[in-house]
This record gives sequence, C-alpha cells and structure tokens, in this order.
Amino acid sequence: MKLVLDTHVHTLVSGHAYSTLAEYIDEAKKKGLELIAQTDHAPAMPGGPHAFHIGNQRVIPDVIDGIRVLKGVEANIIDFEGRLDLEERYLETLELVLVSLHDVCIYPGDRKQNTQALIGAVKNKFVDVIGHSGNPVFPIDVDEFLKAAKAYDVMVEINNSSFGGSRAGSRENCESIARKAKEYGVKLIAGSDAHIRYDLGKFNYAQEVFEKYDIPEALIMNTSAQKLLTHLRGRGKNV
Repeated sequence: MKLVLDTHVHTLVSGHAYSTLAEYIDEAKKKGLELIAQTDHAPAMPGGPHAFHIGNQRVIPDVIDGIRVLKGVEANIIDFEGRLDLEERYLETLELVLVSLHDVCIYPGDRKQNTQALIGAVKNKFVDVIGHSGNPVFPIDVDEFLKAAKAYDVMVEINNSSFGGSRAGSRENCESIARKAKEYGVKLIAGSDAHIRYDLGKFNYAQEVFEKYDIPEALIMNTSAQKLLTHLRGRGKNV
C-alpha cells in the first residue's frame, strides 16, 4: 500500500524544526508525494509563531511544483474541555486543523481528564485530525475517544515519530488505537511529524501497524490526495 501524502509537517517557523516549506516541496517531489499539509505549531508552543503567521497562509499557492499544499496548523489543546490556543477566526480559514496534547502546553491529567480534553477537541467543528493520541504521558480511554471520533468523523493520526523515540512507550497504545479504530470504522491517517525535510513521508512504523492489524485501505486516508480532499470538503473545508 503506497502512502502519498503527509499531513503533519513542521517548518522552521515552529521554532524547533529545521526546514523551509520550499525544502519540503522539493523533498515531496523526490519521494513521489502528491500532497503535504503545513502544520506548524500554534502560539502556545514555546518558540511557536504568532497567530498572524498561521492566518496569513492564504498567500501560499494551492499547488507548488505539482504538490498540493494544505494550509494548516497543529493547534494545542490547552484545557480539559478541549479548548485550543487559536481563535476561531483563524481556524475557519485553514484547510486542515490538526490538534494535539503537548505537556508543555497543558499539564497531563488523569485518564478521564485527558479523554475529556480529546473529546472536547473532537467536537470542535474546525478540527480534522487528532494527533499522536497514543502518547503514554496522556493516558486515555481509547474506546470513548474513538467513539467520539467516529461520531464526528474526525481522523485519528498514527504518528510515525512517536515510535522513533519522540514519545517513548507509544507503540502499544498506537497499536491499540489502530486495532480498535478498525472495529469502530474510524478513519486513520499516518503523519510523519517531520521537523526536518528528510523525515517527510516517513511512515515505516505506521505502515507496520496498518499491516499488522489489516486496516482496510478505505480507512487509511494517506492513499489518495483526492480521497483526503473529498473527506475535507465533506467537513465544509474549501479545498
């Protein structure tokens, strides 16, 4: 199964990443990707950009050198109600909104609190993807989380970087999420979480999980740019 798009990409604007958007475009062409989403961190992340930077992505062409570029963000969940660190006036202009729990933006709660935070974010009409929910620092009720993701048709990310050490101990949780997502019919999307161009489209661990649990291609959103764009249009995105 070929994965042709990457929806979790950080440019140097995120503050702790090392490549430009132009460099990612070049890398995408080399690796045969069809689409990438620019998802720099939102303002609550230390070193992250001002909201103006996120909001001004309208100046970025839709297609650059044959690569479809989605204007996006990785917003931070900042409380256990699932509120985000970016105002709706910015969120509504974006083509893909990825949201995550980061322990530098919210102190980890107990299983109930963390689950409530993710479900609150899922219910936000602008949110398209929940990022790296397998992080063991934030234990969750996987079943309740996935039921909400299914009900609101929000994609759940299998974050490749988490397996490589950025969130140690994630594998077991990610496998559980993938296995149960298959049962519930939740859409999954692999994300490289690249912070440098060379990691763009790196999905080796995520693909192992997809293969191990025989996840149907219909539930894996990386297999076609058109499939992802159709899904986003169905959620009211202007893509």
